[in-house]
Amino acid sequence: MKRKIAIIGGGAAGFFAAANLDSSLYDISIFEQNTDVLQKVKISGGGRCNVTHACFDPKELVRFYPRGNKELVSVFSKFQPGDTMAWFEEHGVPLKIETDGRVFPESNSSQSIIDALYSNALKKGIAVNTKVSVKDIIPKEEGYIVETSKGEFLADIIIYTTGSSPKGMKLLAKLGHKMVSPVPSLFTFNVKDELLDGLSGTSFPDVKVKIPNLKSSENGALLITHWGLSGPAVLKLSAWEAVRLAEVDYQFDVEINFLNITYQEAESYFLDFKEKHSKKTIGQSKIFPTTQRFWNRVLELNRVNKDKQLANISSKEMGMILETLCRKLFRVNGKSTFKEEFVTAGGVDLKEINFKTMASKCLSNFYIAGEVLNIDAVTGGFNFQACWSEAYLISEALNSKSYHEKEGA
Repeated sequence: MKRKIAIIGGGAAGFFAAANLDSSLYDISIFEQNTDVLQKVKISGGGRCNVTHACFDPKELVRFYPRGNKELVSVFSKFQPGDTMAWFEEHGVPLKIETDGRVFPESNSSQSIIDALYSNALKKGIAVNTKVSVKDIIPKEEGYIVETSKGEFLADIIIYTTGSSPKGMKLLAKLGHKMVSPVPSLFTFNVKDELLDGLSGTSFPDVKVKIPNLKSSENGALLITHWGLSGPAVLKLSAWEAVRLAEVDYQFDVEINFLNITYQEAESYFLDFKEKHSKKTIGQSKIFPTTQRFWNRVLELNRVNKDKQLANISSKEMGMILETLCRKLFRVNGKSTFKEEFVTAGGVDLKEINFKTMASKCLSNFYIAGEVLNIDAVTGGFNFQACWSEAYLISEALNSKSYHEKEGA
């Protein structure tokens, strides 16, 4: 007789575990409380689904994970981005690597990923139950009773992949797992500053973002939004400092170097340009790689007449411009997240997981993967890769001969 597996949560980790389980050995049921499964997959990457990242060395890969980096070395040694790419290619989804290393389906549609996972589940006879809320999980001498909004379900094995749902975390705590309190990660900085007014949509290819009080910084692209500051540099910094920024209630100072060069280097560029183009007006001068709108705003706020010739720009005026470009201090007052796309730091304490199989050390025949663990990454496909890898380890463990010999199956 087939043993019964209940997968709690119909997201990336839950479906990938199901996709790789041997359905000749198991009756598999997925329980998802929402109307649709794979919701984060659908909205990821602006609807294109950033499947993974083209980083194939586990020791390099774990550097993108603020929490869980030590534990994931062994996980990625068994299943890494190259394996993920091969899996989706084999299941009819051609992928492409973009110049920044992010991996997307060639279709540029997350639906390609969803279809591959969902159709695979249906082919294997996996029961996909939507709009079913799991209210409780009761351990029995052998197996579990899963109490749902649509009645009881008996399971021999639980695979728990609820994501960052507070209800899901609360249920694990009730079952005896130690939980690290969740806090948001990957968020934008809410800033009100006259330098940013009216410049929403303006981007910078390479800046340095620093939080002086935390002695932390990140380099990368920056985007001015209606709320303040976003883009990869800000999102990476929010991930690495998620816990400490929560502790200060998202009230802090951030310093932006829009040029990502030292003040002295910027001064040298300015003086050199001034000497070579002394008759140009400063408003027409393309001294640094910024947009014209941003450059005009910098001049306006520092009360520098844009029609003034470079030859007549004083040392004081130059100093004010360079201070704004290289050392601009902003006050952050809160954060913004992108609806369902946000990520959390926190979840199951990693000491309670066997990272060879993703099995719980507190509960027998109980496996945990995905964002419900205290593992998170910076933006770029890394969070999904953790889900794929952890889920694959679960399926490998349950499909293994040694597992069935141990269970007498």
